[in-house]
Amino acid sequence: MTDDSVPIRSICVYCGSRPGRDPSHMAAGRELGKNIAESGLRLVYGGGTKGIMGAVASGVLSHGGQVTGIIPEFLVDMEATRHSLGQLDELIITPDMHTRKHTMFERADAFVALPGGIGTLEEIVEIMTWAQLGRHEKPMVFANINGFWDPMMELIRHMTEEGFIHTAHRVQPLVIDKVADIIPAIRKHATETVGSRGGEAAVISKL
Repeated sequence: MTDDSVPIRSICVYCGSRPGRDPSHMAAGRELGKNIAESGLRLVYGGGTKGIMGAVASGVLSHGGQVTGIIPEFLVDMEATRHSLGQLDELIITPDMHTRKHTMFERADAFVALPGGIGTLEEIVEIMTWAQLGRHEKPMVFANINGFWDPMMELIRHMTEEGFIHTAHRVQPLVIDKVADIIPAIRKHATETVGSRGGEAAVISKL
């Protein structure tokens, strides 16, 4: 199979830089990392080596996968250690958060939100906003580990019912409970989607 026949080559994962209280969240991070590596995909993520972020990266690296970490300079010592960052096969240090998010979007073919906090929420919501505005059709996934994202799904339903999501057909993230189902669902969605893959300069320049 050639690269041209594979629509998904990299997956951006948003998640917490802390482990959280439920041990299943860290386990999900490690499992997703393992699955990304074994699927021959590249992980694109925020560069942190702590918490669930670290679990995902470790899962990829320990199974021979490739990792691109993208982190702003001011977060290097907060969300990572410089020694751990040296283990990534590609590290991009950006001057600010905006450049970080822009670069993560550009490098990724799909997006997955594992459990996390406000930063994780803000990142995946921005990707959904760009989808609503017609700027990309890349797959978006909420990894709903132990129902973590149920309140978010209820909020989206409420906003839709109240008429505030005016192009709801463009904002249809996949909600997946089992980590093992995430990559197959992304690939299936990508092959069924017709239109912009995003990532091209013309799309990126408009974000």
